[in-house]
Amino acid sequence: MTASSATRVFVLSLVSIPVCYLFNFLSTNCSPWTILLVGLLILISVAIIAYFLARKKPPKDPLFYLYAVFAFTSVVDLIVGLEQDGLIDGFMTLHLKEGEPYLSTGHGHMICYWDGSAHYLMYLLMVAAIAWEQSYRTIGLYWVGSILMSTFVFLSGNLVGKYGSKLGPVSLLIIPYLILPMWAVLQIYNQPLKNESAPKAIEIVQKKNLLQRPLDLLLTISLLLVIGFSLFRGLVALDCPIKVCRQYLQLQEPYLRDPAAYPKIQAQFSHIGASLHSRTPYMYRVPEEAQLVFLITNGLYGIVPQLLAYRCVNNPEFFLKRKEDPKTK
Repeated sequence: MTASSATRVFVLSLVSIPVCYLFNFLSTNCSPWTILLVGLLILISVAIIAYFLARKKPPKDPLFYLYAVFAFTSVVDLIVGLEQDGLIDGFMTLHLKEGEPYLSTGHGHMICYWDGSAHYLMYLLMVAAIAWEQSYRTIGLYWVGSILMSTFVFLSGNLVGKYGSKLGPVSLLIIPYLILPMWAVLQIYNQPLKNESAPKAIEIVQKKNLLQRPLDLLLTISLLLVIGFSLFRGLVALDCPIKVCRQYLQLQEPYLRDPAAYPKIQAQFSHIGASLHSRTPYMYRVPEEAQLVFLITNGLYGIVPQLLAYRCVNNPEFFLKRKEDPKTK
């Protein structure tokens, strides 16, 4: 497979721009079922086109086609976010009105931007890695965690929030985002690690206790604080009557009361963005005087797990099994 196949996937993803515009222009009175059917046909067509684009030298990794389709939908999500913010017009009006009105929320905006930027970049990187026959295990596992977390929060919020009664056929389009990443993670996890640690290095690291590993100690303390903050904010979201919970809800994160219900389940990037977004009703937005503390607290809350993951990936010796020396058997 050549690198040109990855470039073709990139170009294919951009085809979503005229496709969205034409569909919105030609189908002013479509029913939700028609939107669902057309959406499925478009996704299937993208997969078929991706197959023909790479037919001269088919990729060894079948996930190439999955990433091609998801890259296409990532650009669609970016279009949704831009149209909702008034930066473009006439691309997704029908879909937002008849198909997925819950995307009009602050949370809906932020997941569209996240999928249209972070996930889109991951798809292009993974497609390029497949084209060059390189491993993308780390970024692939990160993508699976990100997209499943985003999907679970979005789906749960849709079901229990104020839009639960407005779910329609188009909502079924979320099913591939649940099933396909679960299949993909099995393929990704089986990819070999980039660097195998020497048995001696593993033995040395694993003999050290926590106090002898200051970075791990700091990460452990930070993670415990994050867990504590999660439990506290969970109590706040559940309307705990304790004074400190009520004060936090009123002065720091009134967004936790948003009837859309997404903040009660949490997804950190979208939570921060939606807490400040103009699409979130004013009474649920973070007060101006509390924004700095809110950003610092929630920024650290989101960064600590990333630092922990980075540490585990780049220095995995502590988590690896020690291989016995054949000479000692």
